[in-house]
Amino acid sequence: MTPKGVRLIPRIGLFAALIYVLSWATSLLPNVNLIFFIVFSAGFMWGKAAGMLVGFIGMGLTTFFNPFGPAPLPIMVIQMVFISLSGFIGALFIIPNSSQKKKIRLYLLLSFYSVICTLCYFIPVNLVDAWLFQPFWERLYIGLLWSLISVVSNIFIFTILFPALQSFYTKEREVLC
Repeated sequence: MTPKGVRLIPRIGLFAALIYVLSWATSLLPNVNLIFFIVFSAGFMWGKAAGMLVGFIGMGLTTFFNPFGPAPLPIMVIQMVFISLSGFIGALFIIPNSSQKKKIRLYLLLSFYSVICTLCYFIPVNLVDAWLFQPFWERLYIGLLWSLISVVSNIFIFTILFPALQSFYTKEREVLC
């Protein structure tokens, strides 16, 4: 294993633990959570594999060690797989050059990426949930409407927290490269 790979192991574990802790810290705000941004950040900073691992492990912890009981297995698997896509999407994100017009472009891109991350997760999760618990169309419709809270909140979360991520990214590049 490369020195960079060895250094990523505790970072992946820390970010996965952050997902678990912060998902419960924000549990009083329905469908408002930092999970998408954390997984996106891991992919952005460390690449696809690390970002996807963070999402998979973090969501696994969150759904399995739920104080109200674990999610049914099909939903747990879908949640773990599709939150991982946020890490993959984060690895694809490229910061535009700095200028005032580019700042607007950056925030529009972040908004777009936040919507994609959120929908890539909620559409399959709501489909499986509706299929398992029926009536299918009514449950899917309500689930997708409820997901709009996450779409809107993630737009704000991504755009507000990204400057901190940029600073962290700069420091990580110095350490890992």
